[in-house]
Amino acid sequence: MNVIKTALSLIAGLSAALIAYSAFFVRGDLGGVMAYLRARGALRRLRESGTPEQVAQGQAQLQALGQQVGDPALAAQLIPVALLIGLLVGALVWWAFSRRQSGTPRTDIQERMVYRLAHRKGGRFTLDDLRAASPLTDEQARAVTARLLDLGRLTRDGDTFRLP
Repeated sequence: MNVIKTALSLIAGLSAALIAYSAFFVRGDLGGVMAYLRARGALRRLRESGTPEQVAQGQAQLQALGQQVGDPALAAQLIPVALLIGLLVGALVWWAFSRRQSGTPRTDIQERMVYRLAHRKGGRFTLDDLRAASPLTDEQARAVTARLLDLGRLTRDGDTFRLP
């Protein structure tokens, strides 16, 4: 599980850094990016049906639009900021997974598993049924049934538990 947590944190951090770098590169001008993409599509269509002079003029216009939209010098200066953003996002993902893993198992979820099993089995079930039909370990199954017995939400008839 630690490998997955590391991989997801790394992917999220690098993705966030790349997105931040891209936003810095275009100075946050999404409209300019969309205009560039439209112009690029128009140039592609022009290459199929236009004259060489029209294609050359379209390429020059696309180049000029690209110069207006992109700012590589600013993006290069802000690489440390983009990497910091990526590091923060990666750390946030790592923290979220660590918090989720280190937390105690929620007993209400375990109790709902027992209730659902009991209802599917007509109100009666055994620990073997619970082990086979749920992801609970033997220890967890015994603990949740003991807790429900103490609360009066289950009754026991030998090896069989039933809803009251």
